[in-house]
Amino acid sequence: MKDTILEVAKRLVQQRGVNGFSYADIAKEVGVSKPSLHHHFATKSDLVVRLLEHYTEQLIDYLRGLDSDALPARKKVEGFIDLYRHTLSSDRVCLGGMLAAEALTLEPTMHKRLSRFFEYQQSWLEQTLLKGQASGEFYLAMPAVKQARLMIAALQGALVVSRGSDDKTFFEHSVEGLISTLG
Repeated sequence: MKDTILEVAKRLVQQRGVNGFSYADIAKEVGVSKPSLHHHFATKSDLVVRLLEHYTEQLIDYLRGLDSDALPARKKVEGFIDLYRHTLSSDRVCLGGMLAAEALTLEPTMHKRLSRFFEYQQSWLEQTLLKGQASGEFYLAMPAVKQARLMIAALQGALVVSRGSDDKTFFEHSVEGLISTLG
């Protein structure tokens, strides 16, 4: 039951934002009462904290999977970008990006977890870029940490603009531009 609740909540947050859904919305989709939801997650904040933890765990597992494969750095970066591409194809935005956009309305307990989500992405991408530079796959015109931040910011922004304008080519053109910065 908890997994179903989390999946429905994830979709709603990615499509509407935290402030765009209620427990009544989840209860209706899952087919349970609101008190039943409160049994699993006492507050909406508890639900979103657990959702973000779960989403971060999924991200970590996915990126570790890319690392476990003997892939060149460029393929790993493409796999990273595919996460965003898949999110867009599901008519959603990144959960972390949506929560970041609503940061001023989130409880402080969520901020630390949200930072962890972005820090992990940045660290993984930075290390992958450095490996690609060392192997000669990439030529970085800026330090890897700045390149990683640029890429995350551009991917998050491209998701939002593509979805908001209903123009998926905006995302793809942004990706092409990002890839071209890697040399």
